[in-house]
Amino acid sequence: MTFSEIDSLLNAQFGADTFITNTQNLQPYMTVPVDRLVAVCQFLRDDERLFFDLLACVTAIDNGLEANTVEVVYNLTSIPYEHNLMLKVIVPRTDSRSDLPSVPSVAHIWRTADWHEREAFDLVGVRFDGHPDLRRILLPTDWVGHPLRIDYKEEEQYHGIKTN
Repeated sequence: MTFSEIDSLLNAQFGADTFITNTQNLQPYMTVPVDRLVAVCQFLRDDERLFFDLLACVTAIDNGLEANTVEVVYNLTSIPYEHNLMLKVIVPRTDSRSDLPSVPSVAHIWRTADWHEREAFDLVGVRFDGHPDLRRILLPTDWVGHPLRIDYKEEEQYHGIKTN
């Protein structure tokens, strides 16, 4: 299935005003509103025409203080149908509940999201609401901050060891 066919199917299911489609990049993608992410992902996995059975990657990108947004990027694959799709959600850098952005977890849809979401939390500081075990995965539990945030300031020492 081509990107435009997937786009048409999703627009028919969720409404034409739900998605922002970008076909200018080498790999086209769809931007999904954060409040529709779980429903869209569930549909992408469960619909027999699509069957996106593999969440290959979840990546988070801090767009900086000026843009004041964070993007979470999902790369999906249908192994039997051999088609791919990139989804994005764009959220503010801070949430009303904390200084971290918040996105719903999709770990209950694809088990691979468990570790991918933990990595995005650990390095970029994206909180995944509903995640079954959201804790650091790469850095020590007492590490301060999220090193892939634009405004990250590295501590001078960690447990008496110089860090820079």
